[in-house]
Amino acid sequence: MNDYERLERAAAAIAASTGKDHHSAGVVLGSGLSDYAATIPGGIEVPYGDIPGFPVPAVEGHAGSLFSVDIDGAAVLLFAGRVHAYESGNMDEVVFGVRTAAMAGCHSMLLTNAAGGIGAGLQPGDLVAIRDHINLAGHNPLVGINDSRLGPRFPDLTHAWSPEAREMIRQTSIELGMPYKEGVYAWFLGPTYETPAEIEMVRRIGGDLVGMSTVPEAIAQRHMGVRVAGISLVTNHAAGISPHPLSHDEVTETAAAAKVKFTELIDTLLPRLAQPPAQT
Repeated sequence: MNDYERLERAAAAIAASTGKDHHSAGVVLGSGLSDYAATIPGGIEVPYGDIPGFPVPAVEGHAGSLFSVDIDGAAVLLFAGRVHAYESGNMDEVVFGVRTAAMAGCHSMLLTNAAGGIGAGLQPGDLVAIRDHINLAGHNPLVGINDSRLGPRFPDLTHAWSPEAREMIRQTSIELGMPYKEGVYAWFLGPTYETPAEIEMVRRIGGDLVGMSTVPEAIAQRHMGVRVAGISLVTNHAAGISPHPLSHDEVTETAAAAKVKFTELIDTLLPRLAQPPAQT
């Protein structure tokens, strides 16, 4: 069975479990946000382990279930937890979930994460729309034989992060009285946090945020023509900026403290993101 057939089988399993043949949009919930999915009334939970081929996260703060919810008449998939490249090094596993979402009909995807802040003015607790990314991990989910049914051999990433979706985030933030910030996300493989020298390098080349996820998902989604949006929650100052040692506990504690405003933003943004894009 090839990758395309595995994705078809997974999408079919989701349709059978949820009773919905088509979903319009999806959200990947990052560190500390996994339990948001269970708060939406009427959601149908499907454990990752019940979906053929679906990898299960092994990182604290990342659950392992998919939720199908109704948002203003549109079916939306919420991924409570993600697999990181540092868990197995298998890029097919890292992007399997978001590729399955696209196969299930999702034309739009919101990727969320916890990130270290580098850019001027960024503070723990800030929500930052991802404007662009820098791949510093030395990995790409498109390495290998390309299946043209999924997308082109050499996809253009000029608009890897949809300007249209980013404008939705900006407008939603303003309406909710939240400050709007955007920045460039730099992806490191992990699981170690970055060194001060690495953070200084990222700052000099234009990075504002740093983390261990999200970029391969965005690449795979754009490969399939999906409109991609991203929001980082700044959970800590990056190495060399923070006066304290970095820890995963700090990430989860800050994510928990910011959960109310983050979920308020997602609640308001999702109905808009579920509408068909003007362009992809």
